[in-house]
Amino acid sequence: MATKALLLPLFLLLLFISSGGIFVKVEGQKTWCVAKPSSDQATLLANVNYACSQADCRILQRGCPCFFPDNLINHASIAMNIYYQAKGRNHWNCDFKGSGLIVMTNPSYANCIYA
Repeated sequence: MATKALLLPLFLLLLFISSGGIFVKVEGQKTWCVAKPSSDQATLLANVNYACSQADCRILQRGCPCFFPDNLINHASIAMNIYYQAKGRNHWNCDFKGSGLIVMTNPSYANCIYA
């Protein structure tokens, strides 16, 4: 009977975790940082400027694989991810004043490979 009594709390804990109640980063799980779609243009521009002042953003230059689409949310996402990866993939390296989002699905496209 004691075993059954322990199963319900364990089940509820697992349900809470699997429903998104807690973000659990599995060791070795690859993650990326992207800009939240709701971010305003000024914030995105500030994120690009900051991230690229701290990390190598040459991949965003005209003629490079990640230049297109040439829009601010795309460039911000790539710059923020470059910074996030370079600084150790800690959750605080993707905060950007609340405008960053850690994802577990690779956002790479065409020849633009998110590191």
